[in-house]
Amino acid sequence: MAASAALTLGGCMQTTGPVAYVQPRPDLDTMAYGQPYSAPPPVVVANGGGAIDALTNSFASGPAPVPVAYAAPMVAAPVRYDASYHLDAGDKLRVVVYGQEGLTNSYAIDAGGSITMPLIGSVPARGRTPAGLAGEIAARLRNGFIREPSVAVEIESYRPFFILGEVAAPGQYPYVPNMTVESAVAIAGGFSPRAKRDMVTVTHTEAGGAMRAVVPLGTPVSPGDTVFVGERWF
Repeated sequence: MAASAALTLGGCMQTTGPVAYVQPRPDLDTMAYGQPYSAPPPVVVANGGGAIDALTNSFASGPAPVPVAYAAPMVAAPVRYDASYHLDAGDKLRVVVYGQEGLTNSYAIDAGGSITMPLIGSVPARGRTPAGLAGEIAARLRNGFIREPSVAVEIESYRPFFILGEVAAPGQYPYVPNMTVESAVAIAGGFSPRAKRDMVTVTHTEAGGAMRAVVPLGTPVSPGDTVFVGERWF
């Protein structure tokens, strides 16, 4: 009898059967929540039973994980400089002579409007476009130094602009591409209490001379320009 009982008990332990939740009485749920109770689906324990198998089956029967999308990092686009821009003193250039590391370097245009490079010395830059200056450098290098030079000129930084008159901090500031009179005033700390906001004068200087005009706040400002904010009398 003892052996028979042991065999019977062992068979019961090895038997795999479903494990289900007990559903509460629907009438109580209707009274408490206003709707019948809906029991979750039963979890079937496989692979011989046990807590680990129960957890495995529970995760397997759950909803599929939601994929997470990661945004690609944003890369700032390089600044495109105007090919028609005319160089002048204060502009800083990057001159690249392909295959010639000794000539490739950064050069600032001096007060005389020129840059000074090895081999060819002083090269006039004032009034030229970047492409025009590259052509002049290549022509000078071709004259007894390099057989077929390939030259590129880029602007590293523009010459500053000036703002005077009724602003919080008048003075000289680095030029920012796509500036307007309004943004120039903002860089200088904004209008002073006595500023005449509809009386802003911009002076623009080129090789042909200087031009001066009273302009609205949305007028573009160029490198080297002088912005003057007038004073009101009342």
